[in-house]
Amino acid sequence: MSIKISPMGVYQTNCYIVTINDKEIIIDPGVDAFTWVKQNVTNPIAILNTHGHFDHVWSNNEIKEYFNIPIYCPKDDVFMLEDDPFSQGTPKSKADFIIEPDETIVLEDTEIKFHHFPGHTPGCSAIQINKDLFSGDFIFKGSIGRVDFPYSDSSHMKESLNKVLQWKDNLTIYPGHGDSTNLSNEKSSLKAWINYI
Repeated sequence: MSIKISPMGVYQTNCYIVTINDKEIIIDPGVDAFTWVKQNVTNPIAILNTHGHFDHVWSNNEIKEYFNIPIYCPKDDVFMLEDDPFSQGTPKSKADFIIEPDETIVLEDTEIKFHHFPGHTPGCSAIQINKDLFSGDFIFKGSIGRVDFPYSDSSHMKESLNKVLQWKDNLTIYPGHGDSTNLSNEKSSLKAWINYI
């Protein structure tokens, strides 16, 4: 498995291309991601969204239509793909597969789990592939996703942080913005955020 990353748009949202068995999975194709994705894939098979915010899904439809591949999105954020709730002019897209909370799918004989961590958005999820966790806007290096947006919920974020703090595996974290980190390094920060939000 290999991972390519490029920050996209004014918010520098990380778009990831994960290659498994010579086939690519695209995670969170944000603003202007299409050109970079097109240049870096040969056999893409799926688009995965960690959540529905515009800067993570902007290029969903363009990539879906060009490559004829499906979109997987957490159930509680599907409405954001279709309705542009923040009036950002986000190109509309439609999830082909609606992911239930904590659902596991299989692509290329690899289990991929959407861990449901609501708070930043209702459907906010961290996508685990092997020992790598694509955390979207749930966990960043030294920080967490904001909970002051419409549809955010600080109480749900606290529950999500307490949930991930119970994990024993030291997964590598690839966040929606900024540098990668790992869960062990973030635990003290996450505990502090529980008391702050």
